[in-house]
Amino acid sequence: MTQKPEAEKRSTIVKVERRASEDGKVTVAGYAAVFGEVTSIAGYFDEVIARGAFTTTLASSDVLAYFDHDRGRILGRTASGTLRLAEDEKGLSVEIDLPDTSDGRDVRTLIERGDIRGMSFGFRVTKEEWDETGAVPKRTILAVELREVSIVSEPAYDGTSIAMRSLEEARKERRAHNFTAAERRVSARRAAAEARFRGIV
Repeated sequence: MTQKPEAEKRSTIVKVERRASEDGKVTVAGYAAVFGEVTSIAGYFDEVIARGAFTTTLASSDVLAYFDHDRGRILGRTASGTLRLAEDEKGLSVEIDLPDTSDGRDVRTLIERGDIRGMSFGFRVTKEEWDETGAVPKRTILAVELREVSIVSEPAYDGTSIAMRSLEEARKERRAHNFTAAERRVSARRAAAEARFRGIV
């Protein structure tokens, strides 16, 4: 049985906007992920999120919005329509209708004061590519299972150790593939030599 990859978190520092409607509803909007931007992950490797990485998961997942990744501080949910997610040319667009709760009011105040610095998302990688031809390994995330999005006060790149394990798995798979290919070449040479020895060819 194949084990599922562990969850990771990534953040982006982009302006989080506050929008108020005539009926008093307050909506915050921003981007939890930006496509094509190369980010250094703790100096170990570079990472980029490919356009379309969220296409499959947005069609099937019920995603929650939190404050600072705290599951006890829910701000919205796609199933209820209070969280809306979409891919556009820039990245993963997020809109959250803030609840009239202490957390909702706190988030609204923090955005108005300029204390909220960005958004983040929790995910599992379902498809990726690694390129080690350069000085630093580069990971391209092609598809994810989106678990949650968060409004965060201190954007940070969490889950580096998990991504490093992913790199090691990719390296092991590549070594196994190269070893198997080498075995096939050796076997083919042995078979050809044996055939020549027996005068078959």
